[in-house]
Amino acid sequence: MTETVKARTEQPELSYKLLIRLGLLLIYLVGTAVGGYVTFTRVRDEVAASDVLPDFTIDNPADGGNPNVERLEGETLPVWTGTDRVTVLILGIDERVQEDDFWRTDTIILATLDPVTMQAGVLSIPRDLWVPIPGYTENRINTAHALGDAYDHPGGGPALAVETVEYNLGVKIDYYVRINFQAFIDMVDLIGGIDIDVPEPIDDDCYPTADYGCEQLHFDAGEQHFYGDRVLKYARVRATSGGDFDRARRQQQVIKAILKRVTDAKMLPQLAARAPEIWQLVGDYTKLDPDLQLDEIIALANLATQVDFDTIRFRVIDETCTIFATTPDEAQILIPLRDKIRDVRDEVFGFKAGSEGLATMEGEAATIAILNGTSTESLAFATAEFLEANGISIAHYDNADRQDYDTSLVILNRDKPMTGVQLLSMLHLPQSAVVNGSNPTAEYDVVVILGADYITE
Repeated sequence: MTETVKARTEQPELSYKLLIRLGLLLIYLVGTAVGGYVTFTRVRDEVAASDVLPDFTIDNPADGGNPNVERLEGETLPVWTGTDRVTVLILGIDERVQEDDFWRTDTIILATLDPVTMQAGVLSIPRDLWVPIPGYTENRINTAHALGDAYDHPGGGPALAVETVEYNLGVKIDYYVRINFQAFIDMVDLIGGIDIDVPEPIDDDCYPTADYGCEQLHFDAGEQHFYGDRVLKYARVRATSGGDFDRARRQQQVIKAILKRVTDAKMLPQLAARAPEIWQLVGDYTKLDPDLQLDEIIALANLATQVDFDTIRFRVIDETCTIFATTPDEAQILIPLRDKIRDVRDEVFGFKAGSEGLATMEGEAATIAILNGTSTESLAFATAEFLEANGISIAHYDNADRQDYDTSLVILNRDKPMTGVQLLSMLHLPQSAVVNGSNPTAEYDVVVILGADYITE
């Protein structure tokens, strides 16, 4: 692992002014195209050699216009040195003219990248999924954002959306990006539109408009070039036999088309030259996680360039993972089949073997013990119950040898790496919690000792 990180820090020094321009573009693409920041390295040689990029001053709209980045030519590119998986929640806001404060999330997408294995995945979550919302009652998952804003949840709507997805999918989310429809339209227009191969004709007699009216909408089958407003309608229309699931697949098709467009070597210099305009769009229409800094965006961009786009796992929580149902007031919802959702999640996060031939936790068949290293009563029992409910078999739970562990440990007495990875994800523990056991005759393959850091999360 040390050699991997070291190798990434030894990349050639590049023009920081060019990287700042590209970094702003990448910020925008993170919000609109999930993995869009992979654009940089694929054409960086041509961009670095270009003399057509204008000079400009970048102002931060959030701090009254003071310069946000003053870097000297030749400064080195920020490098992502962390080894923990990075997961970003992308929220597309259904922001309409009559709704000034509380918005539901029309689009919910998880994007994840493991900086050690360089495996990446994208998971689309249907907005009608009926789930528990932490601190509130069960509801559609897309209402979490509106509830968080309406009831002044700490961190607002994005924070409650993050907590809801974490709670129901058993994954740790590091950052969020929230974007509204106008930002998406402007971005697609800015890159000159995208090419889409429409698989079948689509007709909608009542496509919802921003003022809650209707319009007729038609798409011919076949390859076509769409601009922003048309792309948004293609990504949002539900008038097909697959409904919301087809919609999620089209959104992923749009993501891929955007990536193809912006990775064209002829396009990136033009986009980089328009970085001030892109930055303004970010300020006007996009909300970034406050913990996500510009240098981190650029470092993530640099890291993501090492991912082979063709290996990214695109998945949808679809009809194989849900059951159609209605509420007492006749609202249509999707009941989650949690074992099926877990399988899809595991594919996206690299926990499950698919076409990529990854190792599986099931194949490791590890015996797991949960031990309470704190003074909190029944913590091991509650944790074991939680893991069992999420499909992880626990062989034993008890108190640890002492109750003053400051940090949690995941002790691998035998070679069970995927079990360790999934336990870290489910329990929201850092990569540093994993240690190799020194007792080859230990009764259990994996022993989890819960420390004070686990309680405080």
